[in-house]
Amino acid sequence: MPKINASTVAEHRAQQREALIAAAIDILVDEGAAAVTPAAVGARVGLARSSVYQYFDSSAALLATITEEAFRRSNEALARAVAAANGPLERVEAFFAESLRLGAEGAHRPAVALMDAGLPPACRQRLTELHLEQVEPFRAAVRELGVPEPALTADLIAGMLHTALTAVENGTPLDAVTQRTLALVRRCLTPAAGTARSPEEGT
Repeated sequence: MPKINASTVAEHRAQQREALIAAAIDILVDEGAAAVTPAAVGARVGLARSSVYQYFDSSAALLATITEEAFRRSNEALARAVAAANGPLERVEAFFAESLRLGAEGAHRPAVALMDAGLPPACRQRLTELHLEQVEPFRAAVRELGVPEPALTADLIAGMLHTALTAVENGTPLDAVTQRTLALVRRCLTPAAGTARSPEEGT
């Protein structure tokens, strides 16, 4: 029987479950959704498959849990960053800056791997819901700014974020990408921006 490094059985089970989820996410990112099985996850953490079944009864249950976890931590971090900002433009900037920081840490990789996987319809639907939940604070801030066609504007601005994330993931320094991206965001969302330049853009 594995040694229990916790003060209670409940705490031990919570630790085991977290370890299994972390292992499942690593396998997902490294090998794809088809490789996420109770046997593979158990082997990764040194547990028998029968022990894994005490927490997750199938590969589908593992994937459903990963679907939630892939967004939960990022969504919580983004919500904290946006809540600390004052004003809609500052909330957009906070959302972008935190998204890029998370991207540099690799936090988005599980969600990307899930989106590219052949998941069951229920998991795909839940992924869509979680993604919408993630971007809603950003979209709400854009609406509050009163820009023309706010939905389209938010989609266009989000395209810049995706490009910036790719740059960060490909090795471009985070600080440089963040500074340049926020300068462009301010230019797009600030009234009369077409006739003015931000300090970051120079003359």
